[in-house]
Amino acid sequence: MAFSASQKKQHIMELQTYLHAIALINENIPGIVPDGVYSKETAAAVKAFQKEYGLPQTGTADPATWNKIVSVYRSYLMAAPMPYAAFPSASFVAHKGEHGQLVYIIQAMLQDIGGKYDNAPKVEVCGDYDDATCDAVRRFQQWCGVPQNGDVDSGTWNLLVSCCEHISHTGVK
Repeated sequence: MAFSASQKKQHIMELQTYLHAIALINENIPGIVPDGVYSKETAAAVKAFQKEYGLPQTGTADPATWNKIVSVYRSYLMAAPMPYAAFPSASFVAHKGEHGQLVYIIQAMLQDIGGKYDNAPKVEVCGDYDDATCDAVRRFQQWCGVPQNGDVDSGTWNLLVSCCEHISHTGVK
């Protein structure tokens, strides 16, 4: 059956999307941007995939390659969650005035804890380590019996993570 140009582009885009996702997890597959064009970059990604998974290295997405790409993609989607190391190092300290991803995570943990325990600090998740976040960290530190400086060092981080894990495992409401 012949495909229209639009259908062919959609198939290539799907292939590229799967390869892009696989490349995020497997560094031996070069990353490509899905654009619906079977370029030499796409062919190189297919060839690298074929090499990585023991298929003939043609650079063409034949049925065996397609099936393996779909299988690997789906296995990644169904795999156990990968851990995410958000806290930079044991010597790092997050403090008032910072902003970004780590602050969002700290605030989200404080928000989760505050939503489960009436006497726990509550904070808005905004990504800015503002006065409210600093105060919530101090209150959490007091609640845990550690020095109350409003900064998140590895000790406070570990307590936040442990508290959130406890909440998720015990179903505290």
